[in-house]
Amino acid sequence: MDMDSTLIQCECIDEIADYLGIKQQISEITERAMRGELDFSESLIERVQLLAGLDAEVLEQVYVERIVLTEGAENLIRTLQSHGWKVGLVSGGFTYFTDKFKARLNLDFTRSNVLEIHHGKLTGSVLGDIVDAETKRRCLMEQADIYSIPMSQTVAIGDGANDLPMIHAAGLGIAFHAKPKVVEQAPYAFNEGGLDQALTLLAP
Repeated sequence: MDMDSTLIQCECIDEIADYLGIKQQISEITERAMRGELDFSESLIERVQLLAGLDAEVLEQVYVERIVLTEGAENLIRTLQSHGWKVGLVSGGFTYFTDKFKARLNLDFTRSNVLEIHHGKLTGSVLGDIVDAETKRRCLMEQADIYSIPMSQTVAIGDGANDLPMIHAAGLGIAFHAKPKVVEQAPYAFNEGGLDQALTLLAP
């Protein structure tokens, strides 16, 4: 599943930007990217550049003070894992947060972007390849192969346009509180309620 606005109720990069007083500026770019109006990778590079010079300790403040798990998230993950499912995050967000959720929720895998930090400050750059829509789709397929899971038995959940390729590739694709384009194209959509509603589609 996706992280920002899916597993959690916010966009981490917007909350980070708030500590620089530029949340509105960055959130407008984020919103357009999630609607599919901007190239995701280019928009992420642009947004991260605006964070240059910010104290890296702000990341912990964002995690503690701003991030709230989406209703039903823990129940969904616990229930799936109790039945032997593998659960992971594939996010256009940052490893600082996905690593914490991997430990906190006992997730099987995560994939996200690495913020470059130098002398305790964000440099405004992302290290390595950016996790974009195609990366998310490819990660779903790679993990299915690693665990010998048929693609017909995979599920992908997300809210943004960059989630559509993995939603289309999965055996079951779900738009969760998603942007109009995603709701329109996803096989299933939940516009209200918690993440654990996905269990209703998996029940025998």
